Amino acid sequence: MRIFFIIFLILFTLDFCSCQTPSTNVKNNLSKPKQIAMKLNCEKTDAEWKKQLTSEQYEILRLKGTERPGSGKYNSHFEKGIYTCAGCGSELFTNDQKFDSHCGWPSFDGNIAGEEKVKQIKDFSHGMIRTEIVCANCGGHLGHIFDDGPTFTGQRYCVNSLSLNFIKKTE
Repeated sequence: MRIFFIIFLILFTLDFCSCQTPSTNVKNNLSKPKQIAMKLNCEKTDAEWKKQLTSEQYEILRLKGTERPGSGKYNSHFEKGIYTCAGCGSELFTNDQKFDSHCGWPSFDGNIAGEEKVKQIKDFSHGMIRTEIVCANCGGHLGHIFDDGPTFTGQRYCVNSLSLNFIKKTE
């Protein structure tokens, strides 16, 4: 019994120490947003983005932040119109693509023009494997996409309200 306890203690100590070893990749991933390897049509300096966006929008669009669930103005918004990127104005989603997923963020089952307006990037941050969605025009972080949508696409674009603006459809 005593030997078992000693072996357990040694293994636990080794496991604990290995978790405490800093990894350069993890540190870099947490301290700086991942650079997007794609051609952008709307490139600006950090100073230009900070001048154009509110501090909350900058945190989400440029630093890949996330708003609190249920706090966004477009979460329960179902007017007819177009949702655009708050960074560059690019048209991203229509009201016909929006649905209530009860997840706390606006959800869409697709984007305008298929995959051309919104790009998907593998995201390994926060110890998870997800797919990040960004505006194809300016690279602004929108949210993440999941394969659990209830419509025929099977997709749920989970988007931060602060990364969007809305243009109401006039009839």
